[in-house]
Amino acid sequence: MSEAPADSRPSPAAPTAPSGRGPQLASMAVASALLMEFIDSTALSTALPTLATAFHTDPVHLKLALTSYILALAVVAPASGWAADKYGPRRVFMIAMGVFLVSSVLCGFSQSLVQLVLFRTLQGVGGAMMTPVGRLIVVGVAPRERLVSAMSWFTMPALIGPLVGPPLAGLILGVADWPWIFFINVPVGLLGMAAVMRFVPSLHQPDPGPFDTKGFVLAAVAITSWMGLAETAGIGLIPPVAQAAVAVVALVATGLYIEHARKTERPVLNLRLLRYLTFRASLLGGTLLRLGLGATPFLLPLLFQVALGWTPLEAGLVTIGTSVGALACKSVAPSVIKRFGFRNTLIVSNLATAVLTAAPAAFRHATPIPLIVALLAIAGFMRSMQFTAINTVAYAEIPPSTISNASTLSVVLQQVGLSLGISFGGLMLHVARGQSEEALTPERFILPFLAVGLVSALAGPIYQRLPPSAGASISGRTRE
Repeated sequence: MSEAPADSRPSPAAPTAPSGRGPQLASMAVASALLMEFIDSTALSTALPTLATAFHTDPVHLKLALTSYILALAVVAPASGWAADKYGPRRVFMIAMGVFLVSSVLCGFSQSLVQLVLFRTLQGVGGAMMTPVGRLIVVGVAPRERLVSAMSWFTMPALIGPLVGPPLAGLILGVADWPWIFFINVPVGLLGMAAVMRFVPSLHQPDPGPFDTKGFVLAAVAITSWMGLAETAGIGLIPPVAQAAVAVVALVATGLYIEHARKTERPVLNLRLLRYLTFRASLLGGTLLRLGLGATPFLLPLLFQVALGWTPLEAGLVTIGTSVGALACKSVAPSVIKRFGFRNTLIVSNLATAVLTAAPAAFRHATPIPLIVALLAIAGFMRSMQFTAINTVAYAEIPPSTISNASTLSVVLQQVGLSLGISFGGLMLHVARGQSEEALTPERFILPFLAVGLVSALAGPIYQRLPPSAGASISGRTRE
C-alpha cells in the first residue's frame, strides 16, 4: 500500500464549535436522531419469529430482513463523506432521516418477505448517511480533549436502542400487529429531527472536489459480492458454480478498487488512512468484534422464542440486561481508559466480551433467568467498554482534514462486519441443524454461539500490537 500522506490537501481551519455545553448538546441531538435507527433494528430482531409466521417462511430466512438493510448501508455509506463535505453535514443528516422515516412506513405496509427486504434496503440508504455523517458532526464540534465524552454520548443510541427496542417490540406484538414496530419510528424520528435543527450548528467543510464515481462503483460491486457470498455460503441457496463466479467478481472488484485508490487523490474510500496504526487496529479489531455483535441479535431471539418457547415480551425483557450493562459502563468508561490506557482496556474487554458472547451456548430451560440477565448485563458492560475505546482511539492520529474520510471508511467496515456476523451466525445455525432442517432446540445453538465468541476473540492479538501510549493524547493518560 502506498505510503503517501493520507490527504495531500492543506488542513482547513477547524470548524467553529459551539462553546460551553454546545458540543454536548450537539452530540445528544445527533444521538437522539439516531435512536430511532437502533430501536428499529433491535425491535425487528425480536419480531423475527412473528414475521416468519406472518410471511410463512423459516425463521432463519428472516436474516435477509437484517442483512438487506446492512448491505444497503455498507454500499451507499462511501458516498456519505463526500456528500457531507459538499452539501453540509446537517443538511445531509436531515435528508437521510427523512428517507429513513418514509421507508419505515413502507416497511409497515409490506405484504411479503420480498417487499420487506426491498423497503429495508431503502431504509439502509437513509441509514447509510445518518451514522457516518452523525459521527462527522460529533467529531467536528467537540474539542479533541473532550472527544471521549462526546463519543460516549454519540454511542448512547446503540445502548438505549437495544434497551428500548426488544421490550417495545414485545409490547407491540402483545397488543397490536407487527407493522407498528416500524410505524413507531415516525414520532421518534420527528423529535430527533427537531433536536438536530435546534442544537447542531452548520459546519463548513473543505471542498471535496469531484465525486469518485469509478471508485464508488468498484467498491459497491466488491462489497455486494462479498456480502452476497457470505449470505449464501454453505446453505445451498445458489449452485456452487454461481458461488464461485461471485467469489471471482468479489476478488477482481476488490483488487481493481485497491489499485484505483492508490492512484486517486481523493478516493471514495481512502485506504491510505490505514497507515495510521490506531485507526487500522480500530477497524480490523472492530470488524472481528462485530462478527459476534452482528450474530447475537439474530441468534438470541430465535434461542429464546423458538428453542426455549418464550413470548416476545419475555424475550425482550430479558435482553434488557445487555443494555443496562452497557449504560452502566458509560459513566466509567472515560475514567477506565484514562487510568489504564486504550491498549490495556481493549485487550481485557475483548477477552471478556468473547467469553460472554459465547455464554448463551449454555442456556437451557433449567437455566435460572436471573443468571441469564446477569450474564447479558456483564456482556453489555464489556462490549460498551470496548466499543467506546475502539470508536475513540480510531481518531487519535487522524488529521482534521481527513475526518470525514475516516468516518466513512469506519462505518463501511463496521456494517460489513455486522452483516458478516449475521450471515456467519445463520451459517453456523444451518450447520448445527443439518440437512434435515430439524426443529430449533437449545442444543442447536451451541455451535453458533461458540463460533462467534471465538471469532470475536481474534481481535485480541490486533490490540496487543498497539503501543502502551496509543491514543494518550485523547485519553488524558500522560504517564505510562
